[in-house]
Amino acid sequence: MAYVVGVRFKDVGKVYYFEPNEESFAMGDLVIVETVRGVECGEVALEPKEVSENEIVKPLKKILRKATDADKKKLEENRKKEAEALRVCEQKIEKHGLDMKLVDVDYTLDGSKILFYFTADGRVDFRELVKDLAGVFRTRIELRQIGVRDEAKMLGGLGMCGRPFCCNSFMGDFQPVSIKMAKEQGLSLNPVKISGTCGRLMCCLKYEQEAYEHLLRVTPKVGAIVQTREGKGVVSDVNLLTGMLKVSLDRNPDAAPISVNRHDVTVIKDGKIKIDRAEMEALKGIE
Repeated sequence: MAYVVGVRFKDVGKVYYFEPNEESFAMGDLVIVETVRGVECGEVALEPKEVSENEIVKPLKKILRKATDADKKKLEENRKKEAEALRVCEQKIEKHGLDMKLVDVDYTLDGSKILFYFTADGRVDFRELVKDLAGVFRTRIELRQIGVRDEAKMLGGLGMCGRPFCCNSFMGDFQPVSIKMAKEQGLSLNPVKISGTCGRLMCCLKYEQEAYEHLLRVTPKVGAIVQTREGKGVVSDVNLLTGMLKVSLDRNPDAAPISVNRHDVTVIKDGKIKIDRAEMEALKGIE
């Protein structure tokens, strides 16, 4: 077991573990740590606790100290510099005619490095841009290409539900979502209805997936052959949440399907959830 403190560097960013260095820390404390990017100021998101060795990335770095008033002042100055750096970089991108969109800028606390985050459809040759920026700012420059999900997380906004983006509000890490989840939850596979503002599958598909997976295990699927009190039939429709099935009886196939609860049938042969090739082709690129 290792004794650690959880620190994050963005309001809703990933939590990284550091060694507390025999000091006491509380939630919300600003601390100075050394990262691969340089010396940075982060906020304590998890108070000191013990975690398993496989949960940490070694070597575990120590927290250097709590942030002083001078550190906090430097942090405020860096925020102002970042706004100016964003403006300058956008001008340089236009000057070099690069097909890229600048998203965010980060100064390390000691000013030893400036990170520029951008999105682009493909690879971008930004070597000349880096030289230009280094000449202006006289420090190390790093340009990092990010995906559209990361862009949404950084910029924020409102989702189709009318609430702020989950990724920008409370999600530390992105969870994997797939077309299979949308199909299993009985959602329309219209890309407009299952995609977020970022153009990828909505993160909230993951929230209820565990419950749907349980219901799918105990509920006959469309196409299943079942035995009901009125005879054998084929399931033509399923409501997972209520557990109600519509079954077309073999003895009277032209009649309207009967409604029965999943608890009142015996499964002879279960069906399968299928996504045809045309659907997969239409939804390519939104996962």
